[in-house]
Amino acid sequence: MPYYQRHGNVPPKRHTQHRDPHGKLYYEELMGEEGFFSDSSLLYHRGLPSALVDARPWVLPDLETVPNEPLLPRHLRLHDLFKYPDSDADVDSTDVVAGRRLVLGNDDVRISYVVARKPSPLYRNAIGDECVYVEAGAARVETIFGPLEAGQGDYVLLPRATTHRWIPTGTEPLRAYCIEANSHITPARRYLSRFGQLLEHAPYCERDLRGPGDPQIVDETDVEVCIKHRGSGPSGIAGTVHVVPKHPFDVVGWDGCLYPYTFNVSNFEPITGRVHQPPPVHQVFEGFNFVICNFVPRKVDYHPLSIPVPYYHSNVDSDEVMFYCGGNYEARKGSGIGQGSVSLHPGGHSHGPQPGAYERSIGVEFFDELAVMVDTFRPLRLGEGARAVDDGKYAWTWSGRGPGG
Repeated sequence: MPYYQRHGNVPPKRHTQHRDPHGKLYYEELMGEEGFFSDSSLLYHRGLPSALVDARPWVLPDLETVPNEPLLPRHLRLHDLFKYPDSDADVDSTDVVAGRRLVLGNDDVRISYVVARKPSPLYRNAIGDECVYVEAGAARVETIFGPLEAGQGDYVLLPRATTHRWIPTGTEPLRAYCIEANSHITPARRYLSRFGQLLEHAPYCERDLRGPGDPQIVDETDVEVCIKHRGSGPSGIAGTVHVVPKHPFDVVGWDGCLYPYTFNVSNFEPITGRVHQPPPVHQVFEGFNFVICNFVPRKVDYHPLSIPVPYYHSNVDSDEVMFYCGGNYEARKGSGIGQGSVSLHPGGHSHGPQPGAYERSIGVEFFDELAVMVDTFRPLRLGEGARAVDDGKYAWTWSGRGPGG
């Protein structure tokens, strides 16, 4: 993160003695990125943060993927992943961590979807940062740094190895679109000064970011923490449950520039122009070999001869994934895409507006649409979630006829 925060009880000088009122030492932990040559924070624990009393395998959901072959654009109906014919009892027993269903993935990023009502276990992703978009519902995200409140439209950014748990709140289930990196996820570099401040041309600033509240102490013993980490199986990912003697939420204070935070998509200020702007103006975050963008309600092109919907384009270096989560996306009208849909436009395939959308957009002054886009610079493979809800028809919607038609 680009700016410093301090919460709770920390000593005046780092790496020095810090004691409780009875004279007992607190244990300092440095949580740092990139071999301690990047952002870091110092946390002060009541107990030893390295202590373990047991460990066992954690069986992860299905993370196998298959190639997108033959190469096709695809429409995935994510809301169908958690439709149950009789009741939502399965949603009642699902949590945001263990209940994720893998939609798309490659060696750099994995995209999953989950609908849940149940509190998650304590969880730590040791592979990379997570960016979770809350499509609907609300949750309290309790972390080792302190709690975050998250609601509809919030991105929740969780640095690698942050111990946390999701507790859905409110009456409706929590719908979460989960982007898991094998790297760190940060604001786009072109928005940042060389010292890390968000610049004037950025579509959001530090005032829009919400960090955690003060750390909370939990007095429990022999506590389980589920860890996702690198493994030797086909997916390259494994799970382990660590049993720790003291609850990891024992931090009395911390300071630094590395911590979880939330950002609501409504605080993203769209960049518009006289003619249609290229996709990078919608960027909000980036990771290694991928970017995250959002398309928000906005005024559109005002040149007298403008065509407000996107021009047809070929992503020669990337796959494009759009998650449609609000409004009505003008360019996709007539394709069957709606709320909860994902479109996959793979590199090597030219794509653009559906038939008729190009012409209908002329003279339109405002788009009421909300979507989260992930562009990857290596091909995406299909997870079990994608294979389960692929509509099988999207590729033929531009021509109006399918194979043999």
